[in-house]
Amino acid sequence: MEKIVIDTDPGCDDAMAIAFALAHPDLDLIALTTVFGNVRVSQATRNALDLLDAYGAAHVPVYQGAAVPLIKPPGPYPTFVHGENGLGEIQLPQSKRSAGNVSAAEYIVRQANKEPGGISVVMIGPLTNLALALRLDPDLPEKLKGLVIMGGTMNESGNVSPVAEANFLADPHAADIVLGQRWPVVIVGLDVTHHVLLAETDIRKLLDFAGEAGRIIWESSQFYMDFYSTTPFFTDKSERGCCMHDASALAYLVAKERFQLCRGAARVVTEGVAAGQLTLAREGFNYPLPHWQNRPPVNYCLSANAASVKQVFIDSLIRSFGNNKGNDAE
Repeated sequence: MEKIVIDTDPGCDDAMAIAFALAHPDLDLIALTTVFGNVRVSQATRNALDLLDAYGAAHVPVYQGAAVPLIKPPGPYPTFVHGENGLGEIQLPQSKRSAGNVSAAEYIVRQANKEPGGISVVMIGPLTNLALALRLDPDLPEKLKGLVIMGGTMNESGNVSPVAEANFLADPHAADIVLGQRWPVVIVGLDVTHHVLLAETDIRKLLDFAGEAGRIIWESSQFYMDFYSTTPFFTDKSERGCCMHDASALAYLVAKERFQLCRGAARVVTEGVAAGQLTLAREGFNYPLPHWQNRPPVNYCLSANAASVKQVFIDSLIRSFGNNKGNDAE
């Protein structure tokens, strides 16, 4: 079983990813750390606590992290995608718990030193907390078992600019710092997640067969699907749907064979019209510009078997959160 910490900014799709991490038998979610992104960090922390309690996982601690990017001014929160509260305006029972008494960066460093080589971190928000953790412990990369990042795009159009994905644009300086370290890292970006599409019928199946988690995902996804109905992903207006961004990064940990990778030194553009753009100098190519030299290679997911990645997500939630009707669904 893979011990994981998820760094998150919940987020409708984060709510799916957290449920998946709790549901899959090969994943052991030991903590959530929170960061600004889809909502302000205090709201992200509230959402994380409330979701865990609603999913029956009140034993999982939450640690609050960065409220603003390292250098760039913070951008507006994408309320038109996730709603004002990040969860599509649904109201969950408020957890009586509070965040832990150390910061997200401190917790990541502490846990990595407590269990060297035993923890994987999954970043599904801006990378600020990990960049701050590196300041506390420059040797952190060699102490993690793995690092999976939901972010970036290469061949697919961006979702916040023609070239940038939201998590990388939110803090491009942090992303560039993180990708310059020698992590055991895999990046799952829009080249995968723009093709892992949850149709409304998929989410309704979770409502019918995945218990309380299915109900929360169904209700929070209504606002999210309304946004995606304005995008090119669901041109058939007979059915709404949404992209399964963050849960796809979790799926990599349990279904690696369904993803196709390339490798190369990575930079993230930090300024100007291309801010947030992931640039990869793929192995085998030599460039005269020095910007990618002496940078360690990263692994980037160019594509995946989208249908099977989606099915792993759906099946896991039904098996874990479902009732007797869930058995009939399979």
